[in-house]
Amino acid sequence: MKLWYEFVKGLIKENPTFRLVLGMCPTLAVTTSVENGIGMGLATTAVLFSSNAVISSIRNIVPAKVRIPCFIIIITGLTTIIEMFMEAFFPALFKQLGIFIPLIAVNCIILGRAEAFAARNRILPSIADGLGMGLGFTLALGIVALARELAGQATLLAILPPGGFIILGLILASINRINARLAVRRGAPVPPSLTLDCRHCTLCDFGKHAE
Repeated sequence: MKLWYEFVKGLIKENPTFRLVLGMCPTLAVTTSVENGIGMGLATTAVLFSSNAVISSIRNIVPAKVRIPCFIIIITGLTTIIEMFMEAFFPALFKQLGIFIPLIAVNCIILGRAEAFAARNRILPSIADGLGMGLGFTLALGIVALARELAGQATLLAILPPGGFIILGLILASINRINARLAVRRGAPVPPSLTLDCRHCTLCDFGKHAE
């Protein structure tokens, strides 16, 4: 049951894009088409769950003072493998995504999950967390890309960067509004912003963990 919770939380409750507001650069950059959005999401998912698995398996042997450099090396290596795989088997998609494939290595979602979850939990929960967060990110990219494609048929603005910002903002506002209305119907207080987003990133509190 715990594994199932760790998996599904990333799809909706703690969705990296719609709830934690992470990974905004690829979200806005590659969602000009559904194919690009889903392709980037799946590539990120592959790096995310594999890096979570590796980092969880070595969490007890890596000194605290060098854990972040170690995590970065692992994530960069796995990203390179995924990049080479896509270039070999999906050359058209590889060409479309371009520089954003190697930039998966610096996606704050991946390093954030490594630090906040994989470095503190066992392998199976870490894999479930990585898969859930990755597929949640893929779902978000697909939704934003679909909205931009549909809106882009009526106006060119939707497929340009300003259109991406506007559509993503409207989606986030709609989700917040829906959550607030559901809370009111249940007689519960309006849910506050999650404390897992970039403003509360554990990576910024490096000194405390490194002591």
